[in-house]
Amino acid sequence: MKNILWIGLAGMAGAITRVVLGRFIHSELGFPMATLMVNLVGTFMLCLIVAGALHKISVNRQLYDAVTTGFLGSFTTFSALSMETVLLIENGQLVMVIVYVALSIIGGLAAGVFGFYLGDRKVRT
Repeated sequence: MKNILWIGLAGMAGAITRVVLGRFIHSELGFPMATLMVNLVGTFMLCLIVAGALHKISVNRQLYDAVTTGFLGSFTTFSALSMETVLLIENGQLVMVIVYVALSIIGGLAAGVFGFYLGDRKVRT
């Protein structure tokens, strides 16, 4: 029960952080830059932590769950990405849809690979 409470508190912090960052990151072109940035940063951080935790047996499981599932789970948002993509399609902004989806998927994979690489390297050195 205590673990669930920590995940919930960390989730609240992640959601608040996303909202605050979203208010500072604007795009004049109507491009959903805030969602793209939180998803790329969140993916990088999650992979960095997972890579490090996989090699470190003594990691505190409660802290790990709170940060990964709670904070980063609330910080990142697949549903916002999907909704913003649908809105861009509805507005006929197909070039922006292609750029947004490509940057989200390819950029997310690149951020994940880079985060995993750094996390793994940091633990092994």
